[in-house]
Amino acid sequence: MSESTIHLAFVKQFEADVHLAYQQTGTKLRCTIRSKNGVVGASTTFQKVGRGTASTKSRHGLVPVMNLDHEPVECLLTDYYAGDWVDALDELKINHDERRVVASAGAYALGRKTDELIIDAMKTATQAAGSGATGLTKELVLSAVGILNENDVPDDGRRFCVVGVNQWNQLLSMDEFVNADYTGAPGMVAGFEVRKWLGINWILHNGLPASENKRDCFMYHASAIGHACGQEVKTDISWVGERAAHFISNSMSQGAVLVDKTGIVRIACAE
Repeated sequence: MSESTIHLAFVKQFEADVHLAYQQTGTKLRCTIRSKNGVVGASTTFQKVGRGTASTKSRHGLVPVMNLDHEPVECLLTDYYAGDWVDALDELKINHDERRVVASAGAYALGRKTDELIIDAMKTATQAAGSGATGLTKELVLSAVGILNENDVPDDGRRFCVVGVNQWNQLLSMDEFVNADYTGAPGMVAGFEVRKWLGINWILHNGLPASENKRDCFMYHASAIGHACGQEVKTDISWVGERAAHFISNSMSQGAVLVDKTGIVRIACAE
């Protein structure tokens, strides 16, 4: 058997399955932040633009210049891989459902890595609400929202809050969070549930940092964090004669960075 014996349709369908699984259930956070695709090179730059001030001008005078402060923030890209072997004889028995299992496993691994990169960027946040002594209470939520409001973070529907399992359950115990009169019907983004409350899109995530019975949750604006992609999820299938098997390799090149520390709040909660 040689690599040329792999049917072209099989290869294309496998790649499609990997890409679909990655986009729908592999990563939860990529669609909630700034994302730059097609990056060429080992790094890229996100611009943090300062606040402008409007003023008057005299008749026929020059329009005043805001002289906005531009602070470039560099984002480094790293290459990541996730592969697996498929024995030649086993391959004869693989149907489409089994192929999707292998495809999904690689896509989920890369998706978890994408979210890990984004969460690592969130962990560099300097603004905090709560000390970890209590769970996620309404008062703690309002405190975090207040910090964003004080910083003039836009309330434009692009505010998000990512919480852990226990914190999500605590939210579900609040009438304001579950009552459709306050929140409307739950929505779906990239295959997962999102609830909207207080102008915040709430997301459940299992990968948030925890230590000493404390869990860090994060409330942020989409523009506060940058994600860069040099290569989307790509699949390569090659025949290795010594192993009498095909090696299926999934790879990507990505990075994430905190762009604006005023647009994100770390919420420390008791587990």
